[in-house]
Amino acid sequence: MVPGRAPVPDNPLGLSWHDSALIPMLNPSNIMEYFSEKSNPFFDRTCNNEIVKMQRLNPEQLTNMTGLEYILLHVQEPILYVIRKQERHSPTQATPLADYYIIAGVVYQAPDLGSVVNSRLLSTVHHLQSAIEEASSCSRYHPSKGYTWDFKNGKSLPAKKEVPVREEPSSLFQRQRVDMLLAELTRKFPLTVPKPIQPAPESAVEVKQEIKTEKKDMKPPPEKKPRTN
Repeated sequence: MVPGRAPVPDNPLGLSWHDSALIPMLNPSNIMEYFSEKSNPFFDRTCNNEIVKMQRLNPEQLTNMTGLEYILLHVQEPILYVIRKQERHSPTQATPLADYYIIAGVVYQAPDLGSVVNSRLLSTVHHLQSAIEEASSCSRYHPSKGYTWDFKNGKSLPAKKEVPVREEPSSLFQRQRVDMLLAELTRKFPLTVPKPIQPAPESAVEVKQEIKTEKKDMKPPPEKKPRTN
């Protein structure tokens, strides 16, 4: 075992590694050197990368060699890097063996498809078993009635109180990414400033108001004559 290197457990999916002193300086040009640290249990020092490093060869010579190697597969600055472990057979053919992702400087091994399926199946079986045990605890048997159900002795189940979701404050990385996206969208789709609408000149129209007076004839009401029989 290499001195200063932690032993690799049987299941490396629960293992992580990081070097706090080097995390602030990580970038695509030195991420492979960070991954090849002696204390990293995921790095196999018998790989071709170590041979190229010891012989001070050009890293492009890896494609001309055969055997175990590590390559930088994906980069999403400044937080995510994906490194692949593969077996190279020829300059154009290589078999992937494992993937490792580095998030904020912490190295993890990506789970394979079999591990993901097994984890989901175990989780499903656990929840089903819990549901069956809870349901069986509510069953009752009587010789004349047979099997019946008794949920909490006839009492209604208490309603669960909704816990308000607490919004976590955004990180500096999230704010910088959002500002960058907004600036890029503004540059692609600049805002058009609408021209001010000038009111049409009003023509001076003189409105003459005529006051009409109606003359009413003030005639007295007709006199009533008495009826003669």
